Amino acid sequence: MDVCKQVFISGRVQGVFFRESTRQKASELKLTGSVRNLRDGRVEVLVAGDDEVVQSLIKWLKIGPKYAKVSTIEVIDFPVDYLQGSQQGYFDVLPTR
Repeated sequence: MDVCKQVFISGRVQGVFFRESTRQKASELKLTGSVRNLRDGRVEVLVAGDDEVVQSLIKWLKIGPKYAKVSTIEVIDFPVDYLQGSQQGYFDVLPTR
């Protein structure tokens, strides 16, 4: 894993299959991490992998699935070792926080 990013997505991103679509896209890209809804209406993604592939997911997150309407996206560098113990290529949907 080269990089780890925490991404917050705002807009119409809950109730539009954003989490499951993100899990599917990240799994296709063989990325490691998780996605969850936040109580404030945003979606949080924690993703690790090769920088170029992570950037590909972030580009997809700016649009999201069919019924989503992304208004803003915030990307924060995260310590790579945070997901070091995670099974590589495993991407999970977590409960709302």
